[in-house]
Amino acid sequence: MMEEYSFLYKISIWVIPIVLAVTLHEAAHGWVAWKLGDRTAFNQGRVTFNPIKHIDFFGTLVLPAILLLASGGKMSFGYAKPVPVNFWALAKPRRDMVLVALAGPGANLILAIIAVLLLHLVDSVPYFMQSWLAENLMMLLLFNLILCIFNMIPIPPLDGGRVAVGILPPIIAKQLERLERTGFGIILVGLFLLPWLGDQVGLDLNIFMWAVAIPAAELAEFMIDITGVF
Repeated sequence: MMEEYSFLYKISIWVIPIVLAVTLHEAAHGWVAWKLGDRTAFNQGRVTFNPIKHIDFFGTLVLPAILLLASGGKMSFGYAKPVPVNFWALAKPRRDMVLVALAGPGANLILAIIAVLLLHLVDSVPYFMQSWLAENLMMLLLFNLILCIFNMIPIPPLDGGRVAVGILPPIIAKQLERLERTGFGIILVGLFLLPWLGDQVGLDLNIFMWAVAIPAAELAEFMIDITGVF
């Protein structure tokens, strides 16, 4: 019984941060696109903080659940249904594409800042809720930083790839843009296949850990230090 309670507790401190992070990320894309002239996401009801509108069956439900079960409640990851954006409907497509792409990671950074500031209020809630609230806020801080850094990797279709396409010289941007269809496959190879291959040959090939998780953890620690939470 205690093991079941412990596992459910661990799930509870993953689900809320993941849903908040991915929902705000996608809503921010849609909101900025709407303000810059593209009403596609707005007309589809995607400029909203209602998580149901942004849920992707695999990325928001199945993948996080599989990772939680496989890790015994120690790890999870997820993503929401991408917000549709018609870049040609934007006032200045090349410039505005960059702004729309930056909106998602920017929203995650803002939510991370809010999370670390809210940690100051943990002592003001009833004692029996303090541990749960603190862990939720810590996960909200860390997961938003992970999502922010991960999405800024300069590979389409990630936001960083779209930013790179928008700011690089056209001749280079066109070559990078061609990765749009295969980029997600490249990302999956980096996330799952390379670490597995590394384990087989005794090498550390966990690119996600080097490039995303460790920088996010160090940035979270820095934010906690400068805000004087602990």
